[in-house]
Amino acid sequence: MQEVKDCFNKVKKDCLKFISSQETKKDKFRNKERMIKSFLIPVSFWISKRVNKKKLLIIGLAGGQGSGKTTISSILTLILKKYFKLNVCKISIDDFYKTRKDRKLLAKAKHNLLMTRGVPGTHDINLILNFFKKIKGKNFKTLQIPTFNKAIDDRCSKTLWQKIKLKPDVIIFEGWCVGARAQTSGQLKKPVNSLEKVYDKDAKWRSYVNNQLKTEYKTLFEQLDELLYLKAKNFNLLREWRLKQEKKLLLQTKNKKNSKIMKSDDVINFMQTYQRITQQMFKDAIKSSSIVMDLNSKHQIHKIKFRK
Repeated sequence: MQEVKDCFNKVKKDCLKFISSQETKKDKFRNKERMIKSFLIPVSFWISKRVNKKKLLIIGLAGGQGSGKTTISSILTLILKKYFKLNVCKISIDDFYKTRKDRKLLAKAKHNLLMTRGVPGTHDINLILNFFKKIKGKNFKTLQIPTFNKAIDDRCSKTLWQKIKLKPDVIIFEGWCVGARAQTSGQLKKPVNSLEKVYDKDAKWRSYVNNQLKTEYKTLFEQLDELLYLKAKNFNLLREWRLKQEKKLLLQTKNKKNSKIMKSDDVINFMQTYQRITQQMFKDAIKSSSIVMDLNSKHQIHKIKFRK
């Protein structure tokens, strides 16, 4: 297809430059050009065809921990801007985590496990909904959205928040639980791992999280026009990729003494808080997503399915 070739020639240099910035000496991306040309450019064409200049298009991008959401959403943003001349805003649900102070209060009121960021209930949903309301408004004004620093496990000061100066044509909203659906009360009874078995014996924590998916997060995900899903083969692979991610974060962090970056054992425990919803999404998201990108064990997109 000539238009795919033309697009590739125009964006290749910038895409490869971005990918290079994400690599470390030990962790290099493979088959970069194939990923761009065979998968991400066709997805970009698919998105561009759904753009209506009169109405903001909100695309959700979901995938388990360490699946590559940030990299994929960044490359899609770059292609849509460079080739299609669209104004694209990329945001992450991670940046809307509640502050450490707010999570301490939540943990005290509901359950100790809610101090750990990640699961539904630990994001500031009102802040996200307010952002969507303002950005959809007719009289657009410069908006600021929070930035979350995982190295300190807290929200950055407002001086470091992201500024959106122009009304976007497209928003790519990425996050591990974006589009997740609640389970039945019967599904909640049996623990899925040792963390639930030991620290959530009465199922109070997972019931609270599930109720958040039924209510506030359902309202949030109704804002999405389309959902893209990065599907890993299994949860064990995601755990491996998340460990690599944490090592990379450590390399990028200057102030290592006061950082909240996790060690391997901490990551494994941390991932257990994500396991229930992630495994449910393996079943649900492949049905509810417009596009499913299958990842192989080498962390590469090897197949893509356009469902709509």
